[in-house]
Amino acid sequence: MARQDVASMLAVALIVGAFASAPTSVQSVGVCYGVIGNNLPSRSEVVQLYRSKGITDMRIYFADGQALSALRNSGIGLIIDVGNDQLGSIAASASNAAAWVQANVQRYQGLTIKYIVAGNEVQGGDTRSIVPAIRNLNTALSAVGLGGIKVSTAIRFDAVANSFPPSADVFAQSYMTDVVRLLASTGAPLLTNIYPYFAYRDNPRDIQLNYATFRPGTTVRDGNNGLTYTCLFDAMVDAVHAALEKAGAPGVRVVVSESGWPSAGGFGASADNARAYNQGLIDHVGGGTPKRRGALETYIFAMFDENQKTGIEKEKHFGLFRPDKSPAYAIRF
Repeated sequence: MARQDVASMLAVALIVGAFASAPTSVQSVGVCYGVIGNNLPSRSEVVQLYRSKGITDMRIYFADGQALSALRNSGIGLIIDVGNDQLGSIAASASNAAAWVQANVQRYQGLTIKYIVAGNEVQGGDTRSIVPAIRNLNTALSAVGLGGIKVSTAIRFDAVANSFPPSADVFAQSYMTDVVRLLASTGAPLLTNIYPYFAYRDNPRDIQLNYATFRPGTTVRDGNNGLTYTCLFDAMVDAVHAALEKAGAPGVRVVVSESGWPSAGGFGASADNARAYNQGLIDHVGGGTPKRRGALETYIFAMFDENQKTGIEKEKHFGLFRPDKSPAYAIRF
């Protein structure tokens, strides 16, 4: 997870009323499993915890052999990231992509792999590697009969231009047009990391806490299409939907590959706000967004607090659980 420079304009608009939507159950809410800590449970204990809590899907940020072994025959749906440090190598060579697939996919029988992520929040010149890496990985998977595994990339929210209303949004850089048109041709979704927390933290004067945390009380209207929003999360996701349409890829599905709220360590970071946001997220995404109804596949960041994460203190406090596996606050799936 990286800091998101989220446009507060998504929330600064005409307030037209207040109502609460009923929670809707969702078939698949996953949780991201990060391992930047020196006090975390073993991989096998983590898999057992996912299953005991009814968490059906997991994202891991590199091809962690211990985790992959523990996940065999677990039934847990899996997203595996190709580390950003390997992206250039895989983009440059089909044989490198084939070797990665052999070492990290074929080697581990009994996994339920949903997506492979060719880079997480790739920035700068490295974005040129996304499309060739996806192509090479697709070729490698198809060559061994695993073409049903979809390959995508995960973007920061600021990959879309900062604008309001959501319907007016476009991708900020031209490389994204090539990315999403490739995804459209393969049937893969676009993975997007969505963090209303950072928008609220950066602009609490204009963004209400209740609007950022799925609590009732604020409704924002998109004047271009008449859609109304009762939470910032929906407005951010629909901004990505609008950008996909304008890039010529309206059929590409959005998967929210990270979203969460810290329980300590910064402005607005508290157990109460984190519980409200994450429980609200779980209860909400089964109904989709105002623009795209239907279950929205979503992954909460993160499973555990990670005490060795660098940067500002709140980065260590996104966990649903403490390292001893006790809940950071009450949450239900």
